[in-house]
Amino acid sequence: MRTEHEEQRELVQWFRRSFSVRIFAIPNGGLRSKVTAMKLKVEGVTAGVPDLFVPAWSLWIEMKREKGGVVSPPQKDWIEYLQVIGHTVIIGHGKEDAISKIQKFISR
Repeated sequence: MRTEHEEQRELVQWFRRSFSVRIFAIPNGGLRSKVTAMKLKVEGVTAGVPDLFVPAWSLWIEMKREKGGVVSPPQKDWIEYLQVIGHTVIIGHGKEDAISKIQKFISR
């Protein structure tokens, strides 16, 4: 089974080949030392923020594995907040699902 990292990497590659607007990752995940984690926390890294952001479209993308990926309570809280302030959030269960949802979003 493909990892979330692999799915996200391939989605970003596809996106950058397909569109002229910018996409970037929010570095919230991953294992870190306690010192690094504390530094990032005081710098503003916040649990639950979606993985990717497309500023031109006010579009956030939370990537999950194709099967078995679950949205955590802090992620649900952020998704609700972002939607309330007028942003769109896509939860992509794998690269193909995310691509389909992005295409649907831009065709509306």
